[in-house]
Amino acid sequence: MRIDYKKLLFSIGIAEGVGFLSSLLSGVFTGGQKEFIESLVQPPLSPPSWLFGVVWPILYALMGAAAYLIYDSIKGEKFEKRNALRFYAAQLLVNFLWSIVFFRFESLIGGLIILIVLDILVVLTMCKFRKINRLAFWLLIPYLAWILFATYLNIGFVVLN
Repeated sequence: MRIDYKKLLFSIGIAEGVGFLSSLLSGVFTGGQKEFIESLVQPPLSPPSWLFGVVWPILYALMGAAAYLIYDSIKGEKFEKRNALRFYAAQLLVNFLWSIVFFRFESLIGGLIILIVLDILVVLTMCKFRKINRLAFWLLIPYLAWILFATYLNIGFVVLN
């Protein structure tokens, strides 16, 4: 398999850009996010806030690489690949919305609802990706694990606050 590095970097850049823009709009860079999170009773297993800044860029890079593999795959019909990429785009949009709803609007329940939708969309995206490219499927496993953990944390915030 020959890798088109421009397309790969473009795909990763889109995912990273969505994450960056979401962070920007949710108040991450103004410190509002940290204040809000620290004002809440933390559920057990809550990680330190710095960990999110390390994990998310890695996950966005994996997501972008997975999308590139689907786009560039020789396996699968055009419709099948477009459909898989539509699911990818939908979950990326929902991912974008979560931090804005949770942090900017400080809506714990709204954030939880969005995360549940995101969990479902990511599983559906992974099912679509698996049919076309197994590596693309596997690249999304850490992302699914992280958002399921985020769902647990969000449930904890709703229950404890």
